[in-house]
Amino acid sequence: MSLRIATWNINSLRLRLPRLPDLIAALAPDVLCLQETKVADALFPAEDLRALGFPHLAHRGMKGYNGVAILSRRPVTVLDGFPDWCGKGDCRHLAVRIEAEGGPLDLHDFYVPAGGDVADPEANPKFAHKLAFIAETRAFFAAQPRLARTILVGDLNIAPLENDVWSHRQLRDVVSHTPPETEGLAAWMATGFIDAVRQFVPAAEKHFTWWSYRNRDWRASDRGRRLDHVWATPDLLPALRDQITLKDARDWPQASDHVPVAVTVAL
Repeated sequence: MSLRIATWNINSLRLRLPRLPDLIAALAPDVLCLQETKVADALFPAEDLRALGFPHLAHRGMKGYNGVAILSRRPVTVLDGFPDWCGKGDCRHLAVRIEAEGGPLDLHDFYVPAGGDVADPEANPKFAHKLAFIAETRAFFAAQPRLARTILVGDLNIAPLENDVWSHRQLRDVVSHTPPETEGLAAWMATGFIDAVRQFVPAAEKHFTWWSYRNRDWRASDRGRRLDHVWATPDLLPALRDQITLKDARDWPQASDHVPVAVTVAL
């Protein structure tokens, strides 16, 4: 048996709900993790999503901003006991336990703050929030007992490696690829995870999941960044089967600026 887990910054669930059948047709995910749903829990379109074949839903949302959701074909149990990251109550994290062959699998869905445009925490509170967020998540996971059978996905809003951006030299001082961000993300991953996607795409190869709306001919210029990630605990390394980064989704009608990423795990 295998489990395909996909992650997508949908950039408004209600706006891009018509694109979910396209994603399902392309990836056939068993579990779909969404970020930036931008919908309050009371208005979450649960019946529409169940009609797409996901009877088990977990979501944490707010009006107009942020928000995360996990859609599953298998039963899930929402996990509690996590901090209110940075004390903001801004719906950036959701965790569930999925019953699976070989034992339960824990799944975290994160939406890390984007950080604004100025890479200076003194001048830019949004950037300060981002750095504080990744420092707090690192500290939390570092304090946990050794993690096992755990996957962490989401729009982490950081492109950590040189080939996760179109130009390491030109973007080194640009928010999403600055040393404080990349070093902070690496420290978070080092608390007990491996980069699942880079097990299939060597670090020497360019690999992106986001292309700006400002670039109309995005495919020709290919000035992308890898902001969307799938991490796994090392015990799952032998179970990883493939990764798919659905680049064609960037051309869908009313596309998100992020594309879906999926990893298959044998259970």
